[in-house]
Amino acid sequence: MTAPASGMAGPGEAAAALLLLGAVAAAAGCGYQSCPPTRPDLLNVHLVPHTHDDVGWLKTVEQYFYGVRNEVQHAGVQYILDSVVAQLVANPSRRFVYAEVAFLARWWRQQDEATRRTVRQLVEQGRLEIVGGGWCMSDEAAAHYVPALEQLALGRRFLRRELGGCGTPRVAWQIDPFGHSRQLAAIFAQMGYDGLFVGRVDHQDKETRERLREMELLWRASGSLPPPAADIFTGILPNIYNPPSGFCWDQLCSDPPVVDEDSEENNVDGIVTTFLQIAASQAERYRTNHIIMTMGSDFQYENANLWFKNMDKLIAHVNARQANGSRVHVLYSTPSCYLWELHRANLSWSLKTDDFFPYSDGPHQFWTGYFTSRPAFKRYERLSNNFLQICSQLEALAGPASREGPYGLGDSSVLREAVAVAQHHDAVSGTEKQHVADDYARQLAAGWESCQLLVANALASLGGHKENFIFCNALNVSVCPLTEAAGRFTIILYNPLGRPLSWPIRLPVNGESYAVTDPQGQPVPSEVVPVSKFTHRLRGGGSGGAARELLFQASAPPLGFSTFTVSRLSHGDPPVSPPRTTVSRQPREIQNEHVRVLFDPLTGHLKEIQNLDKSISLPVFQSFYWYNASIGDGESSQTSGAYIFRPNSSEPIPVSGSKRVSTYLVKNALVQEVHQNFSSWCSQVVRLHAGQPYVELEWTVGPIPVADGWGKEIISRFETTLQTDARFYTDSNGRQILERRRDYRPTWNLSQTEPVAGNYYPVNSRIFIKDKKFQLTVLTDRSQGGSSIFDGSLELMVHRRLLYDDNRGVGEPLLELGADKQGLVVRGRHLVLLDTVESAADRHRLLAQELFMAPYAVLAPGGGPSYRRGQPGLRQFSGLRRELPPNVHLLTLTPWEAGTLLLRLEHQFERGESANGSQPVTIDLLNLFSAFAITSLREMSLGADLPLDAVSRLVWTPATGPSQPRPVPKLDPSRITLQPMEIRTFLATVRYEEPGAGWGGL
Repeated sequence: MTAPASGMAGPGEAAAALLLLGAVAAAAGCGYQSCPPTRPDLLNVHLVPHTHDDVGWLKTVEQYFYGVRNEVQHAGVQYILDSVVAQLVANPSRRFVYAEVAFLARWWRQQDEATRRTVRQLVEQGRLEIVGGGWCMSDEAAAHYVPALEQLALGRRFLRRELGGCGTPRVAWQIDPFGHSRQLAAIFAQMGYDGLFVGRVDHQDKETRERLREMELLWRASGSLPPPAADIFTGILPNIYNPPSGFCWDQLCSDPPVVDEDSEENNVDGIVTTFLQIAASQAERYRTNHIIMTMGSDFQYENANLWFKNMDKLIAHVNARQANGSRVHVLYSTPSCYLWELHRANLSWSLKTDDFFPYSDGPHQFWTGYFTSRPAFKRYERLSNNFLQICSQLEALAGPASREGPYGLGDSSVLREAVAVAQHHDAVSGTEKQHVADDYARQLAAGWESCQLLVANALASLGGHKENFIFCNALNVSVCPLTEAAGRFTIILYNPLGRPLSWPIRLPVNGESYAVTDPQGQPVPSEVVPVSKFTHRLRGGGSGGAARELLFQASAPPLGFSTFTVSRLSHGDPPVSPPRTTVSRQPREIQNEHVRVLFDPLTGHLKEIQNLDKSISLPVFQSFYWYNASIGDGESSQTSGAYIFRPNSSEPIPVSGSKRVSTYLVKNALVQEVHQNFSSWCSQVVRLHAGQPYVELEWTVGPIPVADGWGKEIISRFETTLQTDARFYTDSNGRQILERRRDYRPTWNLSQTEPVAGNYYPVNSRIFIKDKKFQLTVLTDRSQGGSSIFDGSLELMVHRRLLYDDNRGVGEPLLELGADKQGLVVRGRHLVLLDTVESAADRHRLLAQELFMAPYAVLAPGGGPSYRRGQPGLRQFSGLRRELPPNVHLLTLTPWEAGTLLLRLEHQFERGESANGSQPVTIDLLNLFSAFAITSLREMSLGADLPLDAVSRLVWTPATGPSQPRPVPKLDPSRITLQPMEIRTFLATVRYEEPGAGWGGL
């Protein structure tokens, strides 16, 4: 290897050099005490050296880390960290901030102990500051609050373990996500962050805030939690996250370096003068005598000497001007040191209660397309988190037997890290290159495999039988070789919710009649129906050919499983019940005991929904349309792309070429379905299961045709007679609900340039419209964009296929060819609820959790040997001694250190949205679980890396008046009270019960 360049040291040398710095470096330790001195009489410019390292975007995570495929983008994160550490050691006044723990953890594994000691010392001196601290910098529109919270906790846990208390970030650093959500802000506050810095806010919002000097504010991120529990100080950075124009000194930049020697290239005066002008201009838009400048950008600092050498000179020469009367002081700083100075200013700050969606960076440029982009990956991410929660719960319930058992070594960390990576703002957002999206999916698939081993070990241990467990991953297209071929098999249905659940099972079969028995051996009603034409088409060639599906309603206890046995009846067997499925044309209605749905006999469209329990009805017309994607026009050259949604007309085009949609009805005692065919590439099943108080719409869209040269954005639109007064409601990351108003923003006077795209908002789990009496709610199974473009309507974008790039850096159109290269086909579900306004939350809150934490079916041929000699087999098991109240959700149950489990319980209602659901609720945690006994309990911060009583946050004063944090109450494990929207986090030391003893087994 070549000798280090001048001014650089290798990591080994860095360790030796650092020993000489002890006397020079700040002795006060990390945190706010380590901040550099500032000048109260001058304008202080805080230079924050940083790199923004996307956890996948134009290259995969590994390509970015190792510096592979630099022809796509020059970026090698391992070299950035090597170089930065060496440059920090070389000069004790220098500082640097780093955010993405997915990369830091990988780099850390490469380092020897001497380099690790060096890094720890830099962190302890406050010179290397970790900001954000999540596994990635998560998206805020398409990320659900559970995996978003868990990826933050995963990163913070690594930092605490490897870097100690000084590695705990004080500042949230969301500098690149394309809009900012209220729920994520609330999570940052509850994790103990003192402040949040963001880069991207709407250009009109930013112009207004600059004029009013409100670029820094206090964000009240919950209407349910008492202030300041969810308040967080929020700073909007001046230049997204880039350096001032002309001051980029990376090897990727072409700005001139500072030449301060006797040379004809000497440019000190010009550079200093320009810098002072930029600083003065920026200071006019901020309130204190402190301003921040981000000195870095995407994947910069691979040769950190270039940056630091020039910043050293800039600082020296700008500060030298003070002798001539300059009133500007420049210093190396960090976001937390800048935040500390703002806090010391002792001002009151404007209060914000809404969110920062949608984001536009210019007229006609709304970043609302990514709310839907890559819909199949958005669903796979959601399913993967669902399976991760099940995997974690079973690992906690079965204990060590789940990690090492008859099926091999089970490991939940592979899926945990893959789901964490998927939260990145170029992952679940759908704004990455196609080969990177493929790699994200590959990482998730590898995680599934590791977790499937763990789940098999756990089910064998808990259930007492070593079965040949089968995981049928293609049930969404009704393919499962075991059920198609076997004459007898078992289904183990695991329910991750804290309450018992009834769940429809649908399996591909080739027999005509089957007998199904429940865990007690009692018969369960079942039906066999033909596989839909839509599903046949989806399978393509050679991927399984079952012509029928077996349907039955299965139930599972809370946090547990039920085992069902299915036997095919031969021709000689008397049928359990005569087959009663009928197929007919031109359906007029379907109904069960709760809901009736009417269809127009002439057009085949849905026309009315009736809630039979409440005796209410609402005309509802539903159909599919497409917006023609803009390729730019006279007003703006902006095209529709992975990020940007821009239709070339506000009027969408019906998918069905004729007014009539072909339909047929499938009807039996368990289910009633109307199959609607809108075109050769768009179909839907309107389904009512027996006992189900909502309408299920299963849509199948694709391949979207683009041979006509038009990109298309496909919506499902609902039209009603509700008087909605331009208002509609969407969720924030699947949790809080926010009111939206068409062509309106709560904090500035909007000049609307895109009447459709400018009214789109992220819909993570639900959207609804209401009048004084009735509410129509639509729940989604993944993140989508949604809106109400005219009163009484709501729409959700389900799929999009585009022919042009939108010029935001990804450099390729969103074409998604799919497995057969003909174009991606996507299938999903919308659940539709009609209810009174007063009762709606009681339904949609619980139903959204059922969709998000759905039960999971594992199959087996049956008849496997005993797991332990003498252990009775359990056909039913519950990890809880009693079910949780309906307004309480078990958010997290996962192993932590040896002998300890992490528990999070949440109140899943907002204040005032339900007469019963919004009440405080108290539970006994000590006697809740059956698989283990809790021997001690400690309450933790939301991130689980700090005891709750050790969390101390800066207190900020809003313009509306101060509010003081409430003291932490004494913990009584037998009386855990949850207030609306409250999440409480515990580390429990546990003792596992003997198998079968005291378990909720049958």
